[in-house]
Amino acid sequence: MNLAVVGGGPAGLMAAEAAAGAGARVTLFEAMPTPGRKLLRAGVGGLNLTRDASAEACLALCSHPERLRPFLAAFGPAEVRAWADGLGADTFVGSSGKVFPRAMKAAPLLRAWLARLADLGVEIRARRRWAGWHGDALAFDGPEGPETFAADATVLALGGPSWPRLGGNGDWAAALGGVALAPWRPANCGFDVAWSETFRARFAGTPVPTATFRFGDRALRGNATVTAHGVEGGAVYALAAALRDAIAAEGSAVLTLDLAPDRTETDIARALARPRGARSFATHLRRAGFEGVRAALAREAVPGFDALAPAAQARALKALPLRLAAPRPLAEAISAAGGVAWSAVDERLMLRARPGVFVAGEMLDWEAPTGGYLITACLATGRAAGFAAARQPSGQLAPASEVH
Repeated sequence: MNLAVVGGGPAGLMAAEAAAGAGARVTLFEAMPTPGRKLLRAGVGGLNLTRDASAEACLALCSHPERLRPFLAAFGPAEVRAWADGLGADTFVGSSGKVFPRAMKAAPLLRAWLARLADLGVEIRARRRWAGWHGDALAFDGPEGPETFAADATVLALGGPSWPRLGGNGDWAAALGGVALAPWRPANCGFDVAWSETFRARFAGTPVPTATFRFGDRALRGNATVTAHGVEGGAVYALAAALRDAIAAEGSAVLTLDLAPDRTETDIARALARPRGARSFATHLRRAGFEGVRAALAREAVPGFDALAPAAQARALKALPLRLAAPRPLAEAISAAGGVAWSAVDERLMLRARPGVFVAGEMLDWEAPTGGYLITACLATGRAAGFAAARQPSGQLAPASEVH
């Protein structure tokens, strides 16, 4: 079987590995000069591959868990870790349950992965941007002009429109023709806050010390960073889907911060009620344990904070209301929600309108937070699509035991 994989991100590379391992002759097409650009970017600061958790625990934080369940059941966190260890990554579990390669960076794992693909006979053709079909053949804009490629089956893993400088911009939507698409929305993104000019000039780029972030019925302890536009960071990304949807429905959303998660409101009120004497209020706050960006956030987010009674100040510091005006643009988001609707694919991820063409990764309409969930589901859907495409026309999901 002559099989094409279009897209060289994690989902596409895994589709190529799965299909080649199943006996297909695989050619992978990538728009950028080299594959794996988003994977390398994800590895800045440490490549979080997956979680030390069950597939069900991961699914609880993904949208459309009922559709993703069979793919993560076949290739969930444990299988991702075994796969990475098989590439020589020698993974370990961090204190937060995140799984990393010992080298931390993505480059060694990507090199080993590409070497495995070469050993499996996968041919990689770079600088080819997919342009749809020319008759029954795939069409590409190549380095020397238009090209075509005839394939018995195809896996499309072209990603979403986030981080377009790394190769994905969502321009494939028009080429799919009448396939149902859900609108794109930023995911794992920062948000706009109407900072005062004084606060913005002084604190843009400043990390917020560990706090508890609350929205709706979710509360999590983590970190964030003040930006010139608003706020971003791991704790914000984890709540981003709910915040984004609330803003779309209500016009804004209030993210609540507990700036002192290890202290009680009573303890803080007692410290603030101590006689201030001739000290400035900033010094008084600092002696109570609040300085820098934490003190500035309280004075920025709560009008008249300095004049409040100590008990009211303590309540504000334990439940600081941060009003978010809008999510940051798609081009700045780590990932995107939207894409090919689940109604447009069958249980094997094959397009109902285009038999023999499968879809994987962020092209599909689902989202998951960073922290290993996003990469795990991309790898799982890529693997499922690759196996199914290689086993046309009666493709089925491969069991978890078939891990290299």
